[in-house]
Amino acid sequence: MPADRGNIPCPCGRAAPYAACCARWHAGAPAPDAEALMRSRYAAFVLGLSDYLLATWHPGQRPANLALDTGTTWLGLEVRRHVADGDRAEVEFVARFRHGGGRAVRQHETSRFVREDGRWFYVDGVVA
Repeated sequence: MPADRGNIPCPCGRAAPYAACCARWHAGAPAPDAEALMRSRYAAFVLGLSDYLLATWHPGQRPANLALDTGTTWLGLEVRRHVADGDRAEVEFVARFRHGGGRAVRQHETSRFVREDGRWFYVDGVVA
């Protein structure tokens, strides 16, 4: 983790600095639950960490590569629901962002996650 990111507020929306929040998941520690993984993935979009996004995508669904839109400004995350059932979970959230100088957009999604070998992975999501 670059030193200049450690004291910034964590982009995931929790009331903690990045170093005490999503930085540990970005550094390789397994997220403890699907909500933490989803929040860390949102933070990875904000910070441009495409390698982390690919690594936390389930291998059966993962794209070969991921080019992030550098013209996107991420505006916030609201987690609405997290439901876990053993090694499967769903997280409903609303992410707000803006492309270039355009209007703000809301993405309302319910994402599915699975835990394998002690690690949570993003499987897919349904946009509402």
